[in-house]
Amino acid sequence: QVQLVESGGGLVQAGGSLKLSCAASERSFSRYAIGWFRQAPGKEREFVAAINWSAGKTYYADSVKGRFAISRDNAKRTVYLQMNTLKPEDTAIYYCAADVVTQGSARQDEYDYWGQGTQVTVSS
Repeated sequence: QVQLVESGGGLVQAGGSLKLSCAASERSFSRYAIGWFRQAPGKEREFVAAINWSAGKTYYADSVKGRFAISRDNAKRTVYLQMNTLKPEDTAIYYCAADVVTQGSARQDEYDYWGQGTQVTVSS
């Protein structure tokens, strides 16, 4: 069982930046792809970004490409999501998830373990 804990959310003005962290409890974390997803009020959860175990491959939703960057530090068992030029439509609960099989995916059903989420609010 992999436990994931997100942190770094908060309230920021439009145009600002936040850096989210996803910390894992297990050493095996370094073998897993990690994805970030988000769920805005009244909307379904959607894919944001993913990174494979070696950080050699990254994937982004079109809505965040060029503004968000995903990275990882396996020694610290942590994946990061740097979010720049934030917009009010980025407001959501952000979740990280671990995929123990694939190299990273936009499909939620590929992920095996999920964190509890961290709230990001972008004011206009």
